[in-house]
Amino acid sequence: MPRTKGSKNRSKINTTKDYASQIAEKQETIASLNTEIASIQKAIEEQKNTLKEKKTVLKKTEKEVASLEAKKAKADAKAAEEAKKAESEAVLKKLWCGIKKVDSLFSMIS
Repeated sequence: MPRTKGSKNRSKINTTKDYASQIAEKQETIASLNTEIASIQKAIEEQKNTLKEKKTVLKKTEKEVASLEAKKAKADAKAAEEAKKAESEAVLKKLWCGIKKVDSLFSMIS
């Protein structure tokens, strides 16, 4: 097999380099990337606004829950107080009836 002439390590030169078309392609890529970045930034801002609104609603709801829990605790305390009052009244009625019976017994004896 015959040997090829010339160096095999020789770089292949592309004599038809078109710098203008390469610059145009890169500029189109830059423009498309800039529009993508702008749309992503817009989406981020919208998400930030949504997050802010949700946090505001969350705080308001947490305050309402705290208020309702306080009202519930107050109502429970009032109900417990009324139950104690009713129980003490029942005990007093029993005591009073017992005293009346003792008085009637003493009056019978005397």
